[in-house]
Amino acid sequence: MTTASESSSHNGTAHNGTAIPRGQGGDALSVAAREIFAERGYHGTSIRDIAKRAGLSLSALYFWHSSKQELFAGLMEDSVTDYVRACDSALRDCGDDPVERLRAIVRATVDYRVRRRVESTIAAREIRNLEPEHAQRLAELRASATRLFQDIIDEGVRRGAFRCEHPAEARRAIQAACNAIPQWYDPEGDAGPAELAERYVAIALRIVGHES
Repeated sequence: MTTASESSSHNGTAHNGTAIPRGQGGDALSVAAREIFAERGYHGTSIRDIAKRAGLSLSALYFWHSSKQELFAGLMEDSVTDYVRACDSALRDCGDDPVERLRAIVRATVDYRVRRRVESTIAAREIRNLEPEHAQRLAELRASATRLFQDIIDEGVRRGAFRCEHPAEARRAIQAACNAIPQWYDPEGDAGPAELAERYVAIALRIVGHES
């Protein structure tokens, strides 16, 4: 016979008592957390706010996440992992030409910043609120993406495809430009994601001194 506590280990419970399958409840919490962290910031958001927005009880929320910090860290880690995977995927099939590789990683970065504008904005404003353990893990993930950029630019300089005197500063300038996109991008504006990506590819190639 299944007890009430055993049942709750498999399903969350909405405020109206309806069982919510684990995946759906987790997704609802992620969506709610993104929205409220973006609206109110980390310190302005309570765990109760998130549960209410998701339509779940507090006990259901605590089944998925032990604390607001864990939920926040998970949201940030999922977002950065998605970016690293997108970069890896973009680079997988474009050979070893540094010019093509820079084009690919810039396109992937612009696509990510447009596609995950909310998470990007939260990270820019609230990442300082991660506790040291979570901050270290996220820093390692972000560093792996930075290394991808830097290795491409360094290789381009070595081969003579890029003519920039300061490769590290060139990489910082390209990443900073891409990272600023969520601050101003308007889906109703004059450029969709694909066109925007091509504009940023052109900017990146100018920064590294590529002559087509």
